[in-house]
Amino acid sequence: MEQVSTQPTYETGVRKWLITITVITCAIMELIDTSIVNVATRQIAGNLGATIEETAWVITAYAISNIIIIPLTGFLSNLIGRKVYFTASVVLFTVASLLCGASTSIYMLVFWRFVQGIGGGALLATAQTVLVETFPPEEIDKANGIFGAGIVMGPTLGPVIGGYLTDNFSWGWIFYVNIPIGIIATILSWKYIKNTKEKVVGKIDYWGILFLIVGIGSLQMLLEEGERKDWFNSYFVVVCFWLAVVGITAFIIRELRAKNPVVDIRLLGNRNVWIGALLNVAFGVAIYASVFLYPVFVQGFLGWNATRTGLLILPSSFLTGMLMGLNATLIQKGISPKILVVIGFSAVIGYEAVTYFLATPQSGEWDWFWPQMIRGFGFGFIFVPVAGLMLSGLKGNDLAQASGLSNMLRLLGGAIGLALVNTFVTRRFAIHRNSLIENITLYNPASNERFFGLVQGFLAQGKSAEEAQKMASAAIEGSVSLQSAVLSYAEGFLLIGVFCAMVLPLVFFARIKKGEVVDVSGAH
Repeated sequence: MEQVSTQPTYETGVRKWLITITVITCAIMELIDTSIVNVATRQIAGNLGATIEETAWVITAYAISNIIIIPLTGFLSNLIGRKVYFTASVVLFTVASLLCGASTSIYMLVFWRFVQGIGGGALLATAQTVLVETFPPEEIDKANGIFGAGIVMGPTLGPVIGGYLTDNFSWGWIFYVNIPIGIIATILSWKYIKNTKEKVVGKIDYWGILFLIVGIGSLQMLLEEGERKDWFNSYFVVVCFWLAVVGITAFIIRELRAKNPVVDIRLLGNRNVWIGALLNVAFGVAIYASVFLYPVFVQGFLGWNATRTGLLILPSSFLTGMLMGLNATLIQKGISPKILVVIGFSAVIGYEAVTYFLATPQSGEWDWFWPQMIRGFGFGFIFVPVAGLMLSGLKGNDLAQASGLSNMLRLLGGAIGLALVNTFVTRRFAIHRNSLIENITLYNPASNERFFGLVQGFLAQGKSAEEAQKMASAAIEGSVSLQSAVLSYAEGFLLIGVFCAMVLPLVFFARIKKGEVVDVSGAH
């Protein structure tokens, strides 16, 4: 019988880096899969004979299982052992990826995406825990830097890789690409990861698990489907809302009373923990909402392809990774996380504001490159310092519990940000379009001049008078729609910046003792 370790044993040499590469690759693979399907929904719908609304559940199912499993990961990992749990999660994710690609109906695909999300969420939540047990404290900044870069890079690269595979092969390859990586990761994780395990004291909190699944699952479903179903005009959304309210309320009451809670939300009574939790929500909004807006804008309005879109953001992602390692070192040397968090969020707010002004149909690569570098700089100053601030003064199991909350809230923030920005952009588009159309009348000399200029141009091409007038009207309609969309998406970037600016002042209420060195090794 394999010996189970209860204490971390730090690794050295090649073994240490094999573990690092394995868990980081798994974490990035899981994060890529959160957004890789977004660009392939039309191809999936056409191939499986499904509607776009039905195909949207392929994205929703993965997000729901992700958000449910992440807060349970610490508990499950302690129950069955880190090595067994991580390796089983890799196997589950890999097998589900194979069955997703081989699906012959939309219902089959949605089911296996849900299963894939269970394995993937566990990989993300366990990856940094494994790193913490692999690296000695004096080298943990390296691990946090690599892991943090993956958190930022994964969701961003998803649409890029998905677009390339779908355009050049078929939609099934967005899932099949995980298989060889998963097989190698399974072998390496089983061979090298130690089976660290802690005894679970007391009865298992089954009611807490059930209420978490109902409450958080319904909330995620509400956020994912709300805009598509016109929010509270849909009976389905109303049911999700009340299930979320009842489930989360019951979960909170249960976890406050349970002797052995599956998620110890009592930690939110600690000032630094709840401030860090809200900052993590804002960080999730900034990452996922920006990732949603940027590729849609440059590919939809500037005509960029997936490769061009991805190459532009790679330098900023590498900058983020380097700065995360630097930040961990600065914190270990006694620099207050509060200072670093302010620098990071200020840069992100600056990025959103600059992008608001630069997002035009005429913008080119250099108009987007430097703002992306500003964003990468800002993200590099957020992940590790927020973890340090949130975990300040915590020890032992409280560290693991707070870290689990951190991961869950960052993903939940992403879901909230996507729902908020998507709804905002859609409604602002309608407002801008109506406003612009009001100016296109017979009494507006500028619009008349534009219309008749277009008509003359089409007549010169040999079109009949009737054809020329129809084509001129269509051209003006297209111009109005394009301008309305550009304005609404630009305002979407600004909205993200405003949200971050509203949350940022909370940093100043956190309590860090003067000269205190914050342990960020538990930031997982």
